[in-house]
Amino acid sequence: MISRAGRRILGLSRPAGYRALDTKIFQGTRWSSSSPRRWSTPLAKSIAEAIATTGPISIAAYMRQCLTSPDGGYYTTNREGRDQFGRKGDFVTSPEISQIFGELFALWLVTEWMAQGRKKQGVEIIEVGPGRGTLMDDILRTVSTFKSLTSSIENIYLVEASPSLRAAQKDLLCGDAAFEEVSTGYRSTSKYAGLPITWCEDIRFVPNEPDKTPFIFAHEFFDALPIHAFQSVPPSQTPTQTLSTPTGQISLNRPKAEAQKPQWRELLVSPTVPSSVITTLASSVPSTRSKEPKPDFQLSLAKASNPSSLLLPTQSQRYKDLLSTADAVIEISPESHSYVAEFARRIGGSKNSRSSTSSAVSPAPRKSEPSGAALILDYGPAETIPSSTLRGIRSHRLVSPLADAGEVDLSADVDFMALVEAALGASDNVEVHGPVEQGVFLEQMGIKERAEMLIRGLEKKGGNGVEVAGDGDQTLGKDAADMEPRKKTIREAVERLVSRLPGRGMGTLYKALAIVPERGGKRPVGFGGGI
Repeated sequence: MISRAGRRILGLSRPAGYRALDTKIFQGTRWSSSSPRRWSTPLAKSIAEAIATTGPISIAAYMRQCLTSPDGGYYTTNREGRDQFGRKGDFVTSPEISQIFGELFALWLVTEWMAQGRKKQGVEIIEVGPGRGTLMDDILRTVSTFKSLTSSIENIYLVEASPSLRAAQKDLLCGDAAFEEVSTGYRSTSKYAGLPITWCEDIRFVPNEPDKTPFIFAHEFFDALPIHAFQSVPPSQTPTQTLSTPTGQISLNRPKAEAQKPQWRELLVSPTVPSSVITTLASSVPSTRSKEPKPDFQLSLAKASNPSSLLLPTQSQRYKDLLSTADAVIEISPESHSYVAEFARRIGGSKNSRSSTSSAVSPAPRKSEPSGAALILDYGPAETIPSSTLRGIRSHRLVSPLADAGEVDLSADVDFMALVEAALGASDNVEVHGPVEQGVFLEQMGIKERAEMLIRGLEKKGGNGVEVAGDGDQTLGKDAADMEPRKKTIREAVERLVSRLPGRGMGTLYKALAIVPERGGKRPVGFGGGI
């Protein structure tokens, strides 16, 4: 029987300001079928066939297939006429809402570069999950006005696994410049100052040299990385485990003391009953409780501990403290921990006598002097562990994350405290600041002052010659008659990015986190520090 927590995770929890949908799980079901089951997508069928062979899979494995499978993944499959971003796609991100967002990222880079002595060479800019390239375009456009910084930049790296998004990024950032394959991925030349841009499928393919100064950006990247979910099971729900062998069942009796302790069990993905013939034991009438298509998959609690549940929840005291809370659910993203640890090592060098925490990333060489910085903006709780936050989104509305595999964007809240722990555990020579609310960060960076500068520019030029972003798809006129609507668009975009009102803005939903070289706790700009 699936637990109460298992049902909650299908409630499609969303950060405050979003309305969760209620997806029911039918218990005690029976079914019959006279024809082969019809799956919502070819990828859903492939996943179900794999489960039929291996048994239920983790949420992490399911997310990885749905988002990045070469055979129908959400980000890795090029569907003609389909764009994930903007008003015509599934969601709008901050860089598409206003050009000021990316400009402030660039300003943050400039201030950190200045704080670290204005290095004259070896500067690198790295972005993971660049989307359509809008954020990097605004960063490079702004940075190119700082000539001394521009001359110090040796390479720009974009970590992107999607061929279609890679092509969109190249078109935006490089125009008609040549696009060639190199040993680490692909390379072209930016339209801004002729800076070289290299695309890599994974951060481990980005060269890691100790004399470089990397500035790393991750905007809405960690929320899309796969998660594992675990539920605490009290001793009374811990049955004796058995092992099937060719000669029969073998009882795996645990020591009495261990059997009396609560355990973490993983929430796993398995196929649902075919929706066209689903019935409950309480009624033989097919269920019509919802007009929404029934999901292809559901979550269920593992009947026994598995390697993930025995290892991952033991890696932080925060998880251990919740084990004794019956039915507590926690979400853990090992890939997120590996990525942020890699950021820290590239900035501060490897932790003394420690190797990489994951084989998925390259070990960092020793740095004689820590340098660089990382800026992360994403959504999730500032301190608590995310619980039951798996969600799907399509055409700007919440949908089941367990339906239409490959055609729905999947995400989960980011555990910022876990990122802090992973970064500090990876290098002795870094500091972490935040998380702070996005509204606070942007206001300290001067978003409102920059908006007024744009508006004064409009007034001075009579409505001509100023680019204004808005939801990524708006085409705004450039004559004087359009000045007032354009000024309104600028102000509304800023308000949306910094608003703290539930359901009206992103100011509190999103958080900012910074990793910088160890410097005695001096705060970076945007986190309480000055320029």
